[in-house]
Amino acid sequence: MHALVIALGSHGDIHPMLGIALGLRERGHGVTFVASPYFEPLARKAGFDDFVPLGTFDEFRHALANPDLWHPLKGFKAVFQHGVLPATQPTFDAIARRYIPFETVVVAHAIALGARIAQDKLGVPTATVQLAPAVFRSMHQPPRLPGLHMPDWLPLAVKRAMWWMIDTLVIDRLLAPPINQIRADVGLPPVRHILDNWWLSPDLVLGLFPDWFASKQPDWPAQLRLTQFPLYDEGDVEPVSPELEAFLGAGEPPIVFTPGSAMTFGQSFFRESATACEILNRRGILLSRHREHIPTDLPTTVRHFDYAPFSRILPRCAALVHHGGIGTTSQALAAGIPQLVMPMAHDQFDNAQRVAHLGAGDWIKRRNYQAKPVAAKLNALLTNSHIASACRHIAARFLDVDPMAKTCDLIEELYAHTGQQGQPSRPAVV
Repeated sequence: MHALVIALGSHGDIHPMLGIALGLRERGHGVTFVASPYFEPLARKAGFDDFVPLGTFDEFRHALANPDLWHPLKGFKAVFQHGVLPATQPTFDAIARRYIPFETVVVAHAIALGARIAQDKLGVPTATVQLAPAVFRSMHQPPRLPGLHMPDWLPLAVKRAMWWMIDTLVIDRLLAPPINQIRADVGLPPVRHILDNWWLSPDLVLGLFPDWFASKQPDWPAQLRLTQFPLYDEGDVEPVSPELEAFLGAGEPPIVFTPGSAMTFGQSFFRESATACEILNRRGILLSRHREHIPTDLPTTVRHFDYAPFSRILPRCAALVHHGGIGTTSQALAAGIPQLVMPMAHDQFDNAQRVAHLGAGDWIKRRNYQAKPVAAKLNALLTNSHIASACRHIAARFLDVDPMAKTCDLIEELYAHTGQQGQPSRPAVV
């Protein structure tokens, strides 16, 4: 089997796809990694010489610099207009040039829409990868998304009408014209309801989270299989710096603060975080690749570091304060430490509420992220024995679990059932 692993998005999206690629390679399969050239150094550091760039480095940096990415209502359009749609044709082309019948399998992040077009056109066996439960629609347990208030008790007819309006008036107006133009260019009929059924492979959908975090709903896709949190964080190629090692060992476990790797407007977050540490008289670690966001007058008990693999440092820390990305959330759950989530956009609100429901932490609105309320919430988390017990119980779920085993098993089964046996991919829902 040769897998084309298609990764779009920020580090939080690239890491799990790279983890899948590594898992498949360890099983002896050939792997081509396809992503923005921004991540080429990371891919090559992980040993993937067969790397295919999508777009340019400058295009990726330009997309990151858009403040709308972190707006609760504008974030969706910013992601798709400036990140997803420009990569759609290049993704299709990359697959079309490398597809070998009965040998190739595509494993694609769901927002790699060019992979779905290639599947419809070429019959490529394809697994769609979804990282968080918030992306799956349900009439039984609707996701908690910014700008979408759909309580569980709403009548089904009202929920269906709301989704129809979202599809027709928002999503398809943005996505259907460019998607259907590419489809027409390769001789395919138009599709609609792009983010309902079409964007998910009819062959296989991988949900990279366990059922104890989000149970599968009756109306989730029949081809969906839940696996495990991938937990890949560069721990195999990125050592903890000697300076960070020294800081970790120099006192009580610190609190870690990060607004996410793609967040390029974190000045206020880090300023208030540092002050919260002073109020609590606790040590703190500020993680960001954007050094210009870090206050120049940090207290001696608070240090800044560019990056560190969470799997290496969180078990030695007291708590994690973050934006609610699913990868960061899962690392805190695995480490068994409480977390305070400041959701800003996308799936982050849903993840934050799931953390609170599990008893593993709390969340705070972005507009309320100020030193005093942050310090008060952290103090409550750090002194609550019930939260400490819940965190330990959740961390035990990760023991002796191979995070990539089931995911790789399912991809191999897809190949056995379609690629190896010469069976074409099932037709898409149009």
